[in-house]
Amino acid sequence: MLLLVCRRIGLGILTIWVVSILVFVGTDILPGDVAEAVLGQYATQEALASLREQLGLDRPVLVRYFDWLTQLMAGDMGKSLANGRPVADLVGNRFANTMILAGLTAAFAVPLSIALGLTAAMFPGSVWDRAVSSGTMLLVAVPEFFLASLFVLIFAVWLGILPARASVFDHDSFWSLLHSLALPILTLTAAVAAQMARMTRAAILNVLSSPYIEMAILKGIPRKRIILQHALYNAVGPIANVIAINLAHLVSGVVIIETIFSYPGLAKMIAESVAVRDMPVIQACAMIFGSIYIGLILIADIVAIISNPRVRISK
Repeated sequence: MLLLVCRRIGLGILTIWVVSILVFVGTDILPGDVAEAVLGQYATQEALASLREQLGLDRPVLVRYFDWLTQLMAGDMGKSLANGRPVADLVGNRFANTMILAGLTAAFAVPLSIALGLTAAMFPGSVWDRAVSSGTMLLVAVPEFFLASLFVLIFAVWLGILPARASVFDHDSFWSLLHSLALPILTLTAAVAAQMARMTRAAILNVLSSPYIEMAILKGIPRKRIILQHALYNAVGPIANVIAINLAHLVSGVVIIETIFSYPGLAKMIAESVAVRDMPVIQACAMIFGSIYIGLILIADIVAIISNPRVRISK
């Protein structure tokens, strides 16, 4: 098992390196650069060339990539081309804000989705099961921007009980912070909990079709006990994978939500940096998102290896 876990960790490190190549190449081929964004469209070619030389944009791609990768591995994200500030300073506060939003959403979404999936699997074909399946399917199909706009209209405009703009500043208590972030948390919870609940239900029902579960049913063991003591443990792997994917989405895929609610997070920052072609900031944010995504998937794989002996045997 230890060897298999080490192999997965090595594969994760290799994947992060491949992501670094894709991130650097992807940002390098974007049309325009920071020199054009800073000097404007009427700048002369001499001024553009001079600024590009000052910023190091005239060097070969491979040289710039290896310099960037070496600095990144040493913990240096470089300096912003737009304002000259260290990227780590710019990213730090925004990353903390995104993690606050993602953490609060996960605290609500994960227990809710597991509870919905488990109770629906306990009573397949019942009214509750059909209600959960229909509701989660509807939420999965509805775009996040529509949910966000709908919640703003209902809770901020019509009822006036929640703020339409989210903020993490100047809060004297946890409840004040929670009230300010209620709408983005509600939107993200509705979006990710629906998918996690559906996959939890499907994983449990898949395990319930196993021969040993059928034998337990024939022995008269209550269905609730079968699910909680036997089926749930063997369904941990698929459930952990879908939770990891959705938690990664909470960190890296909330650009629309942060923009709608004017939330000062990392996803909104990368969108702002794209507008001014601030490549070091874009690259740092993309690497953070990619590393978190790969790390969460890696954790889910390790959980599946530990919880399911069949995975270890097959590998």
